[in-house]
Amino acid sequence: MFGAILGDMIGAPFEFDRGDKTKDFEMFTEATGFTDDTVMTIAVAEALMDTLGQDDEAIKAALIQSMHKWGKLYPDAGYGGMFYHWLRSDGNKPYNSFGNGSAMRVSSAGWLYDTLEETRHVARLTAEVTHNHPEGVKGAEATASAIFMARKGSSKEEIRDYIEREFGYDLSRTCDEIRPKYHHVETCQKTVPEAVTAFMEGTDFVDVIRTAVSLGGDCDTLTCIAGSIAEAFYEIPMGMVHECRHRLPKDMRQVLSRFLDCVGTENAVVRARMRFVDQPGQSIMP
Repeated sequence: MFGAILGDMIGAPFEFDRGDKTKDFEMFTEATGFTDDTVMTIAVAEALMDTLGQDDEAIKAALIQSMHKWGKLYPDAGYGGMFYHWLRSDGNKPYNSFGNGSAMRVSSAGWLYDTLEETRHVARLTAEVTHNHPEGVKGAEATASAIFMARKGSSKEEIRDYIEREFGYDLSRTCDEIRPKYHHVETCQKTVPEAVTAFMEGTDFVDVIRTAVSLGGDCDTLTCIAGSIAEAFYEIPMGMVHECRHRLPKDMRQVLSRFLDCVGTENAVVRARMRFVDQPGQSIMP
């Protein structure tokens, strides 16, 4: 989940088209910090870990409970209007949203399951508790699918072909074609394809993040989604992992450590992150 959280943090200062649509920017500043994207990424991860092996109803109940819990812990994280109302309401009904919130919070589903079919199924559940519009569900499934395929060694071409075929997203545009007219839109259909394209064009993890930020728009969420896919494909520099941990409160770091315990035997890079994430220290990047 480091990729998603770093994307959120780094993209946040440029949200609402506040950037210059350039890849040349200072990555970590005093303004670099988490938003609702990170809070709900943590909430979903905790719920899915708590319900591994359980049925759909148990998973959905845990998702609702966890989202409400973390939303109350961090009530000023910048939630969208409809989701904020859902958090404050006594009811737990979905509200037919196709907002990009379903895609930005789903990254853990791409790591916790053994098959693409199960990954897609659980990603659908994470969306349906709030974002039960077909486009909201599609955004979550597409993002989790890309993460799963990347971590299992699929090429970018294979990921692109699958996403286009299964979800109907247009991934034919380049970032240079997207960038000039792209603006702040908080829908899955206007965020997920752009995030996947930023991942496709990036040459390493850092370049994916810079490319996503350069597109503008709903920058924290777009970069969160792009970063979540890039983490499964590229190694994240250890300094960035440290920066991520340095900017998170203890309760979120604990969920991250637990998550890495669940997935950390998959490869040496993740095991290294596990060792690193629990080391104390100060910020080491400018």
